[in-house]
Amino acid sequence: MSFLTKIFGDGKEKMVARYWPVVADINQLEKELESFSDEKIKSKTQEFRERLAGGEALDDLLPEAFAVAREAAKRTLGQRPFDAQLIGAMVLHEGKIAEMKTGEGKTLTATLAIYLNALEGKGVHVVTVNDYLAKRDANWMGNIFHFLGLTVGCIQHEQSFLYEPKKIDVNEVTVEMQNLRPVSRGEAYLADITYGTNNEFGFDYLRDNMVAEVNEMAQRSGGHNFAIVDEVDSILIDEARTPLIISAPDEDSAKLYETFAKIAPRLLENDDYNVDEKMRAVTLTEAGIEKVEKILGLGNIYTEGGVKYVHHLEQALRAQVLFKLDRDYVVKNNEILIVDEFTGRLMQGRRYSEGLHQALEAKEGVPVQKESRTLATITFQNYFRMYKKLAGMTGTAFTSAEEFSKVYKLEVIAVPTNKPMARQDFPDSVYLSEKGKFLAVAREIKERSQRGQPVLVGTVSIEKNELLSALLKKEGVAHELLNAKNHEREAQIIAAAGRKGAVTVATNMAGRGVDIILGGRPDEYESPKAWQAAHQEVIDFGGLHIIGTERHEARRIDDQLRGRAGRQGDPGSSRFFVSLEDDLMRIFAPDRVKSMMGFLKVPEDQAIENKMVSRAIESAQAKIEGYNFDIRKHVLEYDDVMNKQRETIYRRRREVLEKESLQEEVQEMMAGEITKIVKFHAPGDWSDDWNLEEIREILKTIFPLPADVQQNMADAKNRDDLIDYLVSLARAAYREKEEKMGQSKMREIEKMFYLRTIDMFWMEHLDEMTYLRDSVRLRAYGQKDPLVEYKNEGIKLFQRLLTTIQTSFIGSIFKVEMVAQSTVDARERKQVLSGANAQAIKAPAKHEPGRNDPCPCGATKPDGARKKYKHCCGR
Repeated sequence: MSFLTKIFGDGKEKMVARYWPVVADINQLEKELESFSDEKIKSKTQEFRERLAGGEALDDLLPEAFAVAREAAKRTLGQRPFDAQLIGAMVLHEGKIAEMKTGEGKTLTATLAIYLNALEGKGVHVVTVNDYLAKRDANWMGNIFHFLGLTVGCIQHEQSFLYEPKKIDVNEVTVEMQNLRPVSRGEAYLADITYGTNNEFGFDYLRDNMVAEVNEMAQRSGGHNFAIVDEVDSILIDEARTPLIISAPDEDSAKLYETFAKIAPRLLENDDYNVDEKMRAVTLTEAGIEKVEKILGLGNIYTEGGVKYVHHLEQALRAQVLFKLDRDYVVKNNEILIVDEFTGRLMQGRRYSEGLHQALEAKEGVPVQKESRTLATITFQNYFRMYKKLAGMTGTAFTSAEEFSKVYKLEVIAVPTNKPMARQDFPDSVYLSEKGKFLAVAREIKERSQRGQPVLVGTVSIEKNELLSALLKKEGVAHELLNAKNHEREAQIIAAAGRKGAVTVATNMAGRGVDIILGGRPDEYESPKAWQAAHQEVIDFGGLHIIGTERHEARRIDDQLRGRAGRQGDPGSSRFFVSLEDDLMRIFAPDRVKSMMGFLKVPEDQAIENKMVSRAIESAQAKIEGYNFDIRKHVLEYDDVMNKQRETIYRRRREVLEKESLQEEVQEMMAGEITKIVKFHAPGDWSDDWNLEEIREILKTIFPLPADVQQNMADAKNRDDLIDYLVSLARAAYREKEEKMGQSKMREIEKMFYLRTIDMFWMEHLDEMTYLRDSVRLRAYGQKDPLVEYKNEGIKLFQRLLTTIQTSFIGSIFKVEMVAQSTVDARERKQVLSGANAQAIKAPAKHEPGRNDPCPCGATKPDGARKKYKHCCGR
């Protein structure tokens, strides 16, 4: 803390001062509400809704609504939100980020703001970091909302639920999540409140913009009203570097991946390639290229193998050199699963893009899946900026306040703790070698656990997690191991981490969502008195001790680990162990720090505490945070270009879906297409240069022309007359087509064809924009800004896309023939298409939902998709 901060404060108290009068107003209502019957409390919800309809604002209702929600929490859960939690809820209601320390009850805090905003009936989304927390919170907090007459939904990877309380016999053993009834995804989204993960909300938005009918959409129209994001820094910052992508297999390049996976280990660092660990990049040398060409028997890999060979080689080398097993990914059930570097969790359904995932599969000898083609994509930044009001909560937000403000326009407010913080944070212990550091960690764990103090150890990877576990076994220290390989028992392991002498070794503790209670969970003891005795015993030992085995790239992650101790005024302590061989120190620490440690000749298992080393660590973390911010900003700047285009296409799709008839639009598009063709081949009002034969040939491919069309075209007085004549022919041909097909079927065909055309060319456009982004980087060498070039070229490509969609649609709509089957759904009718575009938009045969075998369109289940998944062909 700086000298000036000590005198004037850091301003955090002033930021919350204005909330205290409102807290007093809420507290004044408590006694009165305690005298109300359950039915009278429940009736307040309807009263509030009527007052909103009468013109009152949510802010006017806030004190009463918060007081009612608090009373409901007391009656259903036996928990009374503290004054600090009321402040946190007001911060959320205002669309800001509430920074609340671990153990301060963020889940309960959110219920007050959720209840108030759900009164509008426009839907509230509560975003969590994993399926378990979404399901747990919906089942747990659903008690409060159900008591107040609100509905609660929950979105999972393959299932959706509605909260529906069950009456359980007193002798029956209850199970967790017992109050959740499986329902359709659409029903879960129509609930007043919907819990789910950031991935599921984002993927559902993308899938909704790929459907063939309105009733297939899951999220309600205009459903991005208000969202509260739990662990907001993890979701909106840490995960924001990777966009959400729905993809489908493109072509099978398994053999090439396997070939290059065998070549990559034969290449030598510094001779055949160079590694830049700061940039996470690997570059081939001339000698390396020559070696690969010799192995493959090629004269020149660039001319004989082409871009494809070079791409496979680069990805195989990246997989070999930069990505490590049990750190970046694990092999489970013959699959490569990504490990989230921030939370240590397995990222189910997520794959590295651009062929890197296939390169890893080939490297580890598991089946190589087909390369994928992007069907839809969006960044988390642009998805969450769609909400009219966005709020978040976390224990660590202030270190990223600038990014929250610039990217999301979110202000961070530090909410005071209910009780003063009593945790003691010790200085870092620095060691010369990693081996010496882990020996010292094992020694400290053994000493503290033997005297009864519970210890929680945080590691940065599964590899280090298991290394420390092996050392502890050697020392005879009983412990629980928690990482992505055994995350199924996560809640039970964390809940027991506060017991006397317990040792828990876990990967990153960000967003675990389960409190560590000193002495263990009260419901595990035979009586409250027995728990109280155990609780006090652990307090006497000094509370929970946190050990960090390595500094993380982001200070927030270190703070999250520390924050597991000292909940609700409990005692606790923390210390980080660092070695000069840690990635952070090895790559970013100044050379003078390394030389100083060598000069002092410190034994490898002896610690030093030096301010210069501590400053070097903090400086390195600040540099990396800034670098990662630049990466996310860079991703967002490029996606902002795509976002405008995506909004236009998705808005057009939705308009088409919601319209009963596209007849007028089809007529306008036909007229526009004919006008464009005529103006191109008949410049000027009248001229001998008019190419009437070419006009006739082009139009003949679109719709049938009468025999005398050439003469009638020649008789036109001017170009406008020519256009009017040809448009009248097109409309007459269309009416004839409509009479033959039947009006209802024609309306159906128009909609289906238009949607398929949009989807097909939008997919092509996504690929083109990806290639464009890669190519504009080289223009920097010509003193041109790649982003400006990307924007300019992107606008041209998008204008061409809109033109192509119209041209293709008009060129195909006259050619469709349908075999009527009035008793089946339109999506299951066999269609016989003819013409040049037939293959591209041909509907598939019936495909059984939920199967993993390829659809006739060539698609299989895309990453992160629902079980009953819509194929790229619209199935």
